[in-house]
Order: sequence, then structure tokens, then C-alpha cells
Amino acid sequence: MKRIVLFGRSSDEDVTTVAEILRQETVGGVLMLAAAVLALVWSTIDFASYEHLRHVQLGPMSLQHWAADGALTIFFFVAGLELKRELTEGSLARPSQALVPIVAALCGMIVPALLYLSLNLAAPSGKPAGWAIPMATDIAFALAILAVVGRSLPASMRAFLLTLAIVDDLGAIIVIATVFTEHVSLLWLLAALVVAGLWWLLQNRRVPGWWWWLPLGVACWWCMYRSGVHPTIAGVLLGLLTRGSASDPTAPLDRWEHLWRPISAGAAVPLFAFFAAGVPISMAALAGSVTDPVAIGIVVGLVLGKIIGIFGGSVITARFTRAELAEDLSWREVFDVSVLGGVGFTVSLLVAELAFETEPVTQEHAKTAVLAASLIAAVLATVALRVRRRRGGYGLARTPSEPDG
Repeated sequence: MKRIVLFGRSSDEDVTTVAEILRQETVGGVLMLAAAVLALVWSTIDFASYEHLRHVQLGPMSLQHWAADGALTIFFFVAGLELKRELTEGSLARPSQALVPIVAALCGMIVPALLYLSLNLAAPSGKPAGWAIPMATDIAFALAILAVVGRSLPASMRAFLLTLAIVDDLGAIIVIATVFTEHVSLLWLLAALVVAGLWWLLQNRRVPGWWWWLPLGVACWWCMYRSGVHPTIAGVLLGLLTRGSASDPTAPLDRWEHLWRPISAGAAVPLFAFFAAGVPISMAALAGSVTDPVAIGIVVGLVLGKIIGIFGGSVITARFTRAELAEDLSWREVFDVSVLGGVGFTVSLLVAELAFETEPVTQEHAKTAVLAASLIAAVLATVALRVRRRRGGYGLARTPSEPDG
């Protein structure tokens, strides 16, 4: 049995470090879920103390804002690094295979938003401002579920979901940067871009040393924060500007992702989940959410809209273009991934906070709906994946023009 070492490195094969444990997708997903459950229980038992903790001031921001604007930047930095790898040498580097999940991701954002808007525009008490909430798919949670129940599934299924979630999150980031930014200071934004440009220049000059990169990262984040644009954008931007190439062993991309992933999974995302998911559960709150067009639109968008958008977009792309699925990926598996795409969680909670920042009751209903929809999607996807695996239904032959169901 392997020993677990809390700190330090070891070349002993019988030793497992905490960082290695945190790099496992299942562990990150469990920690995020545990943090969300703790927040739900605490806020239900004693909402006053939970709210007091969230609003404790630490420097220029409260703990809640440090989690959303600071800690979550690490998550988006890791996502940016992963996106950069996919763009340079992964599935996004091959246009024929990348087109299907890219279009699927775009349709998986558009259809949920349209469903939400149609429901809220038709209702007298509807609030269209939350249209972006059901657009996002949570990378960490979705991959954790796939890792738990789909260990024997084709590797291309994970690649499809990863590409889908990355493009999906990139779209959500663009929405956050453009829609939920009311006042932009062009001077601070220019400063952030100058720092990012310096980051890119030093990357290409192959300048070593963490004493360059850490201050530059903090400076870019601070300038982005002061500009009025959501500071998590800085994380994605710097991740995309990081040098990475399979032919260059000195490129820091893989090394930095290996370093920051356990920090993201073990601290940043659970912290955000804890401070964002605290919705007091009561019959009155649940009753209000059930009848609120905002909550209904979010649940319909995430659970139903994602399936229609992702699966429908994939089929249409394969039928009318030369794009095709990977050889070991069937249309039934694409359908299962589309169900899993309804797990919004992290980014959806963030957008809910931004969309209804001045409406606490509506924000509470929106968060309740995000949690409920993510749970429904997770359960449905888990059942579908387990049933398919037990029946040996994976790896079925298919052609782009004839989906197998």
C-alpha cells in the first residue's frame, strides 16, 4: 500500500504526495462537491453567521469576492493552459476533429440561452438578465463524473468533453468580459494588456525564474480588476500566452499546469464553491424557486437545452461538413456527453452572482436552480454512462451521415 506524504517530493514509487492526489479529477470533483454541501448545510442552519463570514473584509475585498475574483482566477489560468495545449498539439489543433465539439459547444451555449429567454420573456415576472447562466459547463465537475463512472470508456470521449467544456467556458468568459462589465477604465485595461504583452515577450525570450512570472501575474490580475473587467479574464489571457510546445522541453506550459492544477482543484475551486453555493434550504425558498421563471429557465436550459444544443449541433456538423467523430467515439456517447454538459456549477454560479448582484432573492433562486439542474444532469449522465458501460454499448460503428441514436 502506498504511503502518503504531505509535503515535499519523493522518488520512492511507494509514496504518493498530496499534490498527486489532488491532480486526480475525481478528487477535485469530490472536494468541490463537499465544499458546496458544507455551504448549503451551514447557510441552512445559521445563515447569519455564514453571511457574516462571506462579508469579512480582507484588504480591498470581502472573502466572497476574493474567492470569486481571486481564487477562481487560478482555475481559469489552468483552463487557459489546457486550452493552449489543445490549440497547439491537442484536439483543437486538428480542424476536422475539432469542428464537431466546437460547434457542439457553441450550440450548447446558444440553445440554453434561447430557452431561458423564451421562458422569461413570456412570463410577466420573468427576468431576461440571467440568460447567460445556463450557458456554461463545469470542466472540473463534468470530468470528475466521467472519471468516476467512465474509466473504461474511450479516451476520445474525454477529449470530446474537454474540448467542449473549454470552448464553452471560453464563451462564458467572453460573455462575462463584455456583458457584465458596466464601467471600464481604459487606462487600467491598457495597463493589463501591457503587462500581458510583457509576459508574452519574456515567454518568447525564454526568460527563466518564478520571480518574473508571479509578480507579472499578480500585476496583470490587479490591473484587470481595477479596469472593471472581471479579473478572471487575466487568468485565461496569461494561460493562452504561456509558451508550450511538444518539441520544446523548456516550455513551461506542461510544468506550470502540473504545478497549479492541485492548487486549483484543492483550494481555489472548493473555496469558490463554498462561498458561492450557500443558499439556505427551506420550503419557502424551494417553493419560490419552483414558480420563479428565472429558476425554471435555468433548469430547462441546463438539463434540456444542453442536450438539444450539444447533440443537435454535433449531428448537424457531421452531416453537412467533412468533420467527423474520432474512430472510437459513437453517437450514443456524444448523447451521454451532452447530458453531462448540463452540469453548470462553478461558472453558472459565478454568472448568477454577476447577473443578479443587486437582487438577492432572485440570485438565491438562480443559485438554487443551478445546483438543482447540475445535480439532475449529473445523476442522469451517471445513470446513462453506467447503463451503457454494463451493456457494452460503447465503440459502436457509426458514420457522420448515419448517427446510431
